[in-house]
Amino acid sequence: MSASQTLAEQLSASLRHLVLLLRRAVAGQPVTSQQYAVLGSLEHRARRMSELAEEHAVHLPTMTVQINRMEDAGLVARGSDPGDARVRTVELTEEGRARLDVVRQARRAFLAARLETLTPAEQEILARALPVLDKLGRS
Repeated sequence: MSASQTLAEQLSASLRHLVLLLRRAVAGQPVTSQQYAVLGSLEHRARRMSELAEEHAVHLPTMTVQINRMEDAGLVARGSDPGDARVRTVELTEEGRARLDVVRQARRAFLAARLETLTPAEQEILARALPVLDKLGRS
């Protein structure tokens, strides 16, 4: 196994554990982790259903079911694309934005508490690794 394959395996395991911890941190929230991810995708602008499905690596019917549930809960609203009346878009409602903020605050508080258990040197290492992780996530 190459060094990059070993690192990939280690990184994958670490990320999996962190994701599971973050999910547990907000388990009591009325927004599921999948809904939270979709709400985050809608934070800055309305999006086409096909864009959301592609971004979240699901089929369009699966995204449609998710959006229907979120619309019923008042978290999102459907609209139309001004450039193409046939295209339906989805945007955050005020309730959706409020729920997104609550989940984010809970996750940040959870992470902040976990970070407090690290030494200053470990916190510095993590802070220096963040730009690399960002680059990896955007490539």
